[in-house]
Amino acid sequence: MGFNCGVVGLPNVGKSTLFNALTATQAAEAANYPFCTIAPNIGRVAVPDERLEVCARLAKSAKIVPTQLEFVDIAGLVRGASKGEGLGNQFLGHIREVDAIAHVLRCFEDSNVTHVEGSLDPVRDAETVETELLLADLESLDRRVKAAEKKARGQDKEARAQLAVMERANALLVEGKPAREMIVSVEEASIFKGLQLLSAKPVLYVANVDEASASSGNALSARVAHYARARGATSVVISAAIESELAQLPDYEKREYLASLGLDKPGLARIIGAGYRLLDLITFLTVGPKEAKAWTVAQGTKAPQAAGVIHTDFEKGFIRAETISYQDFVACGGEQGAKEAGKMRLEGADYIVRDGDILHFRFNL
Repeated sequence: MGFNCGVVGLPNVGKSTLFNALTATQAAEAANYPFCTIAPNIGRVAVPDERLEVCARLAKSAKIVPTQLEFVDIAGLVRGASKGEGLGNQFLGHIREVDAIAHVLRCFEDSNVTHVEGSLDPVRDAETVETELLLADLESLDRRVKAAEKKARGQDKEARAQLAVMERANALLVEGKPAREMIVSVEEASIFKGLQLLSAKPVLYVANVDEASASSGNALSARVAHYARARGATSVVISAAIESELAQLPDYEKREYLASLGLDKPGLARIIGAGYRLLDLITFLTVGPKEAKAWTVAQGTKAPQAAGVIHTDFEKGFIRAETISYQDFVACGGEQGAKEAGKMRLEGADYIVRDGDILHFRFNL
């Protein structure tokens, strides 16, 4: 289990180039004209995790199975997309299906690559896309509010609860604020999620810079970082051109190339790290002689539900979780050493899984 992230932005900002590089494929055609991507391309990539390799080495695992991250390359949005401009309705529908948004913003000068707005301004571009999402949400809510009002007049309690949430969301959108800023109670959470508002999606801003600015960014990426912070969001600086080159190199050459650029890790790793924090995700591991495998769950997941990620039967028949922290696993030289040192714990159904936990589930069918 990983997470599903839609790569969005205006045309010609480097979305498809980045997608190709991150997924190490040429599935998305990259071209210098708007709407070269129409149907969304989907790519799954392995999430790099050094802990998995260390555990596999200690356990002499025959195979390493990392968790997966899914990227969806969504065609460029343009001003007026919420009204159908540039096949906008179709593209907005694709955004509705993803868990989070990686919003790529052009922060590089290149006279050979046209800009759909005629000039370079990443903050304006971010606001353009954000506005289209807000307008699409307002239109969606307008239809739903009218339907809910009719039911509420008939003393429908569920419709009343839905109407209250929709009216608050609508008021926020009218102020020009995205739905993700709405404070939702536990009781309202399922109603709010069911609205599937585009502007409720968590956003990671990706500042796509030129190669020379990859390590420290530039004035344009600094503006993106300020824009993101002001909205309680995160931004990362990458160079899609560099990522494209990296995708073609063997591992040992990648390290040398990154070092020559003053980079300690590729953009993929930075995007994944930021994406995990964005969606509040953690990783637990299962380690044995056959394989060492990583699994992704949401922060706060309890042991039975984590077991269910592996197989639904594990959750149904959950008895306990034999648990070793990653630090103890490494310090003790593996599972046997951790057991002998008393570092393996037996955790029950109320145990909340921690990042890096090495788990072995006991269950009864």
